[in-house]
Amino acid sequence: MAGSSAFSDVHPPVRSVSLPSRIHPTSVKLESTLDHVKASQIPSTSPRADTIKNGLVGLAELYNCITEFIHSPQTQQALLRHKNGKLVEETLDRSVILLDTRGTARDILLTMKQYVQTLQSALRRRGGDSSIESHIAAYISFKKKGKKDIAKYLGALKKLESKGSISSSLLEAEHHLSFIIKVLNETCAMSIAIFRALLLFLSTPTLKTKLGGWHLISKYVSMRLLSSEQKEQKIINEVESVDVALYSLQRTSTAKKNEVHIAQRLLENLHVSVEGLEGGLDSLFRCLVQNRVSFLNILTS
Repeated sequence: MAGSSAFSDVHPPVRSVSLPSRIHPTSVKLESTLDHVKASQIPSTSPRADTIKNGLVGLAELYNCITEFIHSPQTQQALLRHKNGKLVEETLDRSVILLDTRGTARDILLTMKQYVQTLQSALRRRGGDSSIESHIAAYISFKKKGKKDIAKYLGALKKLESKGSISSSLLEAEHHLSFIIKVLNETCAMSIAIFRALLLFLSTPTLKTKLGGWHLISKYVSMRLLSSEQKEQKIINEVESVDVALYSLQRTSTAKKNEVHIAQRLLENLHVSVEGLEGGLDSLFRCLVQNRVSFLNILTS
């Protein structure tokens, strides 16, 4: 994917921001951070946890830069002149959807971590005998229930995306305000892309759906003759890799030691990945809240 445009798989290209002259020095840092996050590339299928985590961390830094930037006197004045328009209100409306999506994603991650830990304990205690099936079934049930919430927020993100840019009529306004609007629009586009990738990561097909089952059966059969290293390259998503490992355990009455070992290792990888995503979401949450408070202060001043 080298050389492709940022977020080309998950969001249409957005126009680059032209840095206004004689703006607050924070604008240089803001533009640099914006370019860095835009340069991240998240695939539309089977996004990996580390890629999503990097996107969340980059977003947190970007929202921090925006918060710092809008505290500058020049930016405050520009925003205050238009506080009765749609700019601040639309920014606040966006923040509600992003905060709600973040909260739902974190809840799913926390529950997933609990199920992963239960599966790890069961494999350690019983060595992968047939009793593991009940724990696998519970994990599958959790994922099926989570799909409803995931679908709801994927729809909310799509609706937010379809609304388009903030206050396009204001783009002919002064250069400073135009810069702010473009930054907010691009940041929102990247936020949607990263949150969508996270939700897709969590909604990998479960074992017992018709589509998910055949997908995993096909992948499992094609992987049986591969080495461990080749298998890790073939599976590019930590959630999907656990599904394949659990299918391998579920298809036999007595799991083999190597299958148990692979499942334990992949569950540990998922556990670490989930904790990393939790940390990224927690950092982003604080930055989103600070950003929202800053805009609320402008609206009420």
